Amino acid sequence: MAAGYLTTHVLDTARGLPAAGMTVALYRLDGAARQHIRTLVTNADGRTDEQILPAPEFATGSYELEFHAGAYLDASGAAPESPRFLDVIPIRFGISDPDSHYHVPLLISPFGYSTYRGS
Repeated sequence: MAAGYLTTHVLDTARGLPAAGMTVALYRLDGAARQHIRTLVTNADGRTDEQILPAPEFATGSYELEFHAGAYLDASGAAPESPRFLDVIPIRFGISDPDSHYHVPLLISPFGYSTYRGS
């Protein structure tokens, strides 16, 4: 059985705060097919209350996290913009080690974002 798991952490670099209340959806990719796994919302620390992909469900393969940045920016008081420059941010990544912790953080501002494989 796999011992790995998947987490995220979202930080609002424009405000210098965790991005609380952002919706994050996880999909498993198989060629052109996308299978929805779960949708969670970030807490006051910018993390989800549970692992996005816990060990019992963890498997190697290709995945996509969708960060619903536009709705978060609207709710956070960022200057209004229609349409938003950033709305839904998809991050596609691969999981190759079934026993590792994969952490995919997102650093966001109204006009840019970055990510990396964290620890």
